[in-house]
Amino acid sequence: MGLKTMFRRKESKGAAAGNNVDLSNILPKDAKPWYRTGHLLILNLILLIPLTSSSAVGYDASMMNGLQSLSQWRDYFDQPSPAILGTLNAVYPIGKVLMLFPVAWLGDRFGRRVPIMVGLVSMISFAILQTASQNIAMFVVSRFLIGASTIMVAQPSPILITELAYPTHRGKLTALYNSSFFIGAIVAAWGTYGTFRLNSTWSWRIPSALQTALPLVQLAFIWALPESPRWLVSKGRTEEARQILVRYHAGGDETSALVDYEMREIEDYIRMEAQTSSETTFKDMLRTKPNQRRTLIAILLGFYSQWSGIAVVTYYLTLVLDTIGITSTEEQTLINGILQLFNFAAAVGVGAFMIDLLGRRTLFLISACGLFCSYVCWTALSAEFIKTKDQAMGKGVLGFIFIAYFFFDIAWTPMLYSYTVEIFPFRLRSLGLSTALMTANLSLILGMFVNPIALRALAWKYYIVFCCLLFVLIFLIYFLFPETKGRTLEEIAEVFEGPVKDVDVIEGEESADVVKTKASIDAKA
Repeated sequence: MGLKTMFRRKESKGAAAGNNVDLSNILPKDAKPWYRTGHLLILNLILLIPLTSSSAVGYDASMMNGLQSLSQWRDYFDQPSPAILGTLNAVYPIGKVLMLFPVAWLGDRFGRRVPIMVGLVSMISFAILQTASQNIAMFVVSRFLIGASTIMVAQPSPILITELAYPTHRGKLTALYNSSFFIGAIVAAWGTYGTFRLNSTWSWRIPSALQTALPLVQLAFIWALPESPRWLVSKGRTEEARQILVRYHAGGDETSALVDYEMREIEDYIRMEAQTSSETTFKDMLRTKPNQRRTLIAILLGFYSQWSGIAVVTYYLTLVLDTIGITSTEEQTLINGILQLFNFAAAVGVGAFMIDLLGRRTLFLISACGLFCSYVCWTALSAEFIKTKDQAMGKGVLGFIFIAYFFFDIAWTPMLYSYTVEIFPFRLRSLGLSTALMTANLSLILGMFVNPIALRALAWKYYIVFCCLLFVLIFLIYFLFPETKGRTLEEIAEVFEGPVKDVDVIEGEESADVVKTKASIDAKA
């Protein structure tokens, strides 16, 4: 065995391996606000294309709430039972789950834009099929296909945003991604409110047809969306990647120090990834205690995004409102429309823009405590309404539905993606996000079948389940979720791993590629 040598990984704050320059030192010192800087304004406008991808999920959830309120829809499909309603809603995330890993392969093989374009075309086609549904089977099949198409757009979009955004904008843009859920929800809610008066099948066919609206807008401008510089570098197309960064991050300045820094960072990461990718498997998610903690957090994020009690209202608002005496179509569709506007304001105005001010852990704790208290009040008022039929109690429940949504919106909407991406190291980041999304969709599928049946059978008593789950969540966040505010990705890793320690390397046992890679990095440093 050869002699042991000691080395210490040295990564400066905010820099990748091989960059000893702090990112803050190479950003333009006299920079104007982004909205007054031409190339950044254009970049952020272009990023609206992937940024609104989550709206497709929001549209579907709100549309199904609206359709269930329409007597025309219920009559056309012979008054669907709770089991049928569960199936109608569940096939959508089932389609997403089945396509989650194929679309990841497609994005790695052909680029981030290809699955987005294929998904948009498919969503438009299958929404037309749904609009033309002649029976419940046709409606179910079209919803399954729309779900599979949606994940082809939704999965690569946040990745492309992260890999293309200007460095100092990346955090907020990633947090804003899932908040666009409510853009689609608003369009669907008010579309349904506007068509419920039509005494024909067009009262529900028009909202189904409108599901093509946002994908059509995205598809019309997809040509302007650049490919991911990281993906281009991974395919050896380094000069193309550089030109994208020069154009959108440096305003055409070929000598930009920022672009030089970013290209070194990307190339070093891709090179190091090539040395370790063969070892990156789901087993690595559980190989060490820090990774076990990360994986548990990802699973909790996915599970509670659907089992915090909000999904009951998201997909079955009609059944919830029925339990408190609000049964007219006009009232239900109006409440759905107002609720979506409220959600968008809370998620964007408080959640996404307060992440860096209050911190991730703080927002999660505020959210969990607020949700728990709201649900307890919601349950108690629902029980009292059942006994007394007092309309004031019913209005109280409605008020706490809005309050509960506020506490959900400030944390779970913006941070399901952004917090998951932050806590995982680079090598496991994709698997970590996939774990959270898989858990969320499987939890959603379970809820689709259980929620309508449980609401019909137990009414307000079913809410007690969520009160218990939320009480447990408070302690899980307190003991498991670390604060990541104000830290670079390397510093976040140290929250889990502890300070970087000296690592023993056995001389003579490293591969030639690893030695070459480290030598290259040292030379660049």
